[in-house]
Amino acid sequence: MITFLAKLFIPDQKNPTASKTRQAYGILCGLVGITLNVLLFAGKFLAGTLSHSIAITADAFNNLSDAGSSIITLAGFKMAGQRPDPEHPFGHGRIEYLSGFLVSIAILMMAFELIKSSVVKIFHPEETTLTPLILIILIVSIAVKLYMSYYNRSTAKKIDSAAMAATAADSLSDSLATTVVLLSALFTHFTGILIDGYCGVAVGLFILYTGFSAAKDTISPLLGQPPEPEFVEHIRTLVLAYPEVLGIHDLIVHNYGPGRVKISLHAEVPASGNILELHDTIDCIEQRLKTELSCEAVIHMDPILTDDKETSEYRNLVEHILNGMDSTLSIHDFRIVKGPTHTNLIFDLVKPFGFSMSDTEIRNKILNALQSDHPDLFPVIQIDTNYIL
Repeated sequence: MITFLAKLFIPDQKNPTASKTRQAYGILCGLVGITLNVLLFAGKFLAGTLSHSIAITADAFNNLSDAGSSIITLAGFKMAGQRPDPEHPFGHGRIEYLSGFLVSIAILMMAFELIKSSVVKIFHPEETTLTPLILIILIVSIAVKLYMSYYNRSTAKKIDSAAMAATAADSLSDSLATTVVLLSALFTHFTGILIDGYCGVAVGLFILYTGFSAAKDTISPLLGQPPEPEFVEHIRTLVLAYPEVLGIHDLIVHNYGPGRVKISLHAEVPASGNILELHDTIDCIEQRLKTELSCEAVIHMDPILTDDKETSEYRNLVEHILNGMDSTLSIHDFRIVKGPTHTNLIFDLVKPFGFSMSDTEIRNKILNALQSDHPDLFPVIQIDTNYIL
């Protein structure tokens, strides 16, 4: 159904990550979600009333909250698609993450209410009934929720949407919850043992877990999570495809919402090269990054000596010391400054998050290792943190 409606109402399906296309997909899925959840609420509320089942009735109101969540998702995509303005020069894309977070909050609230109602049902059980109509309603509900999970997950992958992924997880949890409710009703019908309240608690705990997982997935982009390794590798491969670029470092990715990514990096180029030609190459790389990865790129050129034997020897010496300390340490921007009494080895050192040694300990260990054989060498080190995985 979504595929058919997308063909009718979304013209540019070949470019799903474009801002307008993402917005159209979000609005379409939101409208379909609202419609299906309202219908499911009506059907389950009828089934819960007829069967006197707290689990079915609670599941019905869970679908009603899902309709509200779909409204939030729809509004989030609509607002996220607004053009940049003076107050928000990088656009409004992060509103989509906020809408996904609100959906997860709605899931958590519904889980708490369901657990609360189910505990009351455990201490005050009530006879439940199961008719063919109730059975059909529950089976249809499971099928519809599985379909909603499928199309939301497919769309989330297509347009790279955390909010849509949260909605897909919610739909999957709903289908599993309704399955538990159905099995509970069948068990009670054939055995006469009232387990309605216990199943309600089990469903509530599962929905609670889903809500926490969805919240985590939407909060991480807001707090500034590292870029995906595949994205970093794509950048690295594209930039290093140019023979003028000898290496890259200090890559930073700023995520202002899906399709609104800014990156900066340092590209190492030969110091002996033509500055105008190198600058033109860097401009071409920035344009390719924008075209192929839909991101704005700023590249800083770092000239390095490629034909100085002494510089290469000292760099190899430092790299040998670092390999003996930890293979995750790396250096860049290496250069030497010679004086009458000593030589400064100037470089930047990159260490990963959570590295066991402090900056002072790293500097002292490198200094001691160097001067044990070369007392005239002094390292001048700028320690950086790696911002990518």
